[in-house]
Amino acid sequence: MAQIICKDLSLGYDSNVIVKNLNFTVNAGDYLCIVGENGSGKSTLMRTLLSLQKAISGKLEFSDGLTSDKLGYLPQQTFIQRDFPASVWEIVLSGRCSKEGFKPFYSKEDKAIAMQNIKKMEIENLKNRCYRELSGGQQQRVLLARALCATTKALLLDEPVSGLDPMLTNQMYELINNLNKKEKITIIMISHDIESALKYATHILHIGKEIVFGTKEDYLNSKVGKSFLSNWEGGLQ
Repeated sequence: MAQIICKDLSLGYDSNVIVKNLNFTVNAGDYLCIVGENGSGKSTLMRTLLSLQKAISGKLEFSDGLTSDKLGYLPQQTFIQRDFPASVWEIVLSGRCSKEGFKPFYSKEDKAIAMQNIKKMEIENLKNRCYRELSGGQQQRVLLARALCATTKALLLDEPVSGLDPMLTNQMYELINNLNKKEKITIIMISHDIESALKYATHILHIGKEIVFGTKEDYLNSKVGKSFLSNWEGGLQ
């Protein structure tokens, strides 16, 4: 079943269009990786999906009981966020806040869901630790647990392995893949790691001068995909 449908979407700021005529559909259980050059509009699309900014034109539709405020979101971390002086429990529990603002009291259900996701991310031993004292990999698990507190349907992940070493990167990818395969949570992820995108994704959305959307097989067989992959592989040499 379709959860998100984008029709002729144009994105940008004020009258400055970054990407236009964007068409794609995300079905329940999909693993969509969004790839493309820097500045092509990937993060702008994610902000639009989260209703943090409006589309310039076109239609963005949600179905299957999904709305923008029922999306779990793991953003790229800033240095300030990495130094946030709160406990792991406080950060994960804050994922139960609505978009209406600060939630002064949490219900038993909120606390049970937070604890469930802490266990799911295998960070029970970190529950009372200060977030800023954790390693990068531990912090990402905390933020993923927080994102899961907001949804049972779909996660939006913006470069979730940025700054992690290869071992922790693989662990994070496996965690995300398990959420998709075992928990049946739809994944929408911005990634510059095209190799891993092609390993895990069911669908690829390439944003740039040309837009390509389809299965990863469609992407591999497209001119845009072949050109982008060639340039990416050349950058590794």
